[in-house]
Amino acid sequence: MRLNLKQLEAFVWVADLRSFRRAADRLNTTQPNISARIAALEDALGTRLLTRDAGSVQLTGKGQVLLVHARRVLDATDALVAAAGNRDLLEGTLRLGVTEMIVHTWLRDYLRALKDQFPNLTVELTVDLSANLEKELAGRTIDLALQNAPFSRLSSGQIDLGTYPLVWVAEPGLLPVGDVTLDDLAQHPILTHARNTRLYEEVTAHISSRRDLAFRLVPSSNLAACLQMTVDGMGIATLPAAMVATDIASGALVPVSYAWSPAPLHFFARYDAERSPRMVGDAARVAFAIAQGYDQRN
Repeated sequence: MRLNLKQLEAFVWVADLRSFRRAADRLNTTQPNISARIAALEDALGTRLLTRDAGSVQLTGKGQVLLVHARRVLDATDALVAAAGNRDLLEGTLRLGVTEMIVHTWLRDYLRALKDQFPNLTVELTVDLSANLEKELAGRTIDLALQNAPFSRLSSGQIDLGTYPLVWVAEPGLLPVGDVTLDDLAQHPILTHARNTRLYEEVTAHISSRRDLAFRLVPSSNLAACLQMTVDGMGIATLPAAMVATDIASGALVPVSYAWSPAPLHFFARYDAERSPRMVGDAARVAFAIAQGYDQRN
């Protein structure tokens, strides 16, 4: 009998993704290679593992039984590498999804820490809204999401990364000095995050209490653009304090003394603890350490 880890890995990913093409993308190879690995595994085991019908992929009865054992073999291999204590043995690709707030705070430190701990690991980065990252995590197109709540799906792996308060900011001189009112805010465009984000929804709910005022909300899926427009005096914004600290320190922006702000953003490292390789959980724990270090410095 001849079988190898690449065949087992292909089998597990095709079973999880229900697609030879998606498994090939995930393993950075071609669909014919995945088909060949599955065929070789079926020949070695002497049984049919998967069926393909009109583009869909299903496990056979025997395939369902053997999938459990295939996962155990791959988990045992991960454990062997971990026990060896040689980080150079760990190879592969980590598909990482982060929100923009992480990009503008501690992502650079995190990627450096991953490189130090896993020198042969390749990181493929996706920057997107938290709601979109959640969908990609559920579809297993990313391995690990560093994202903010709320979530519509449960995750078997979740590590609390802490909270990040939001502050109102504006170009110096744009608003009156001292405490400002909702009437003052209504005199300028309010720059905020995209429509399907919690930040947008909270700001919208807050200003809706004053139907006598005509607010101009300017949503953007890009917080960096929102920040730059605020620096350029194109409106006022409520943004993560960590993102605007440098601009406040330089005098490009000033904090706005307004009595209300949206709830802090609560971030988590989320992954599939039941099916992901050990390396994904390790990467999530590295994120926790980096996030804690960043909070202590700021």
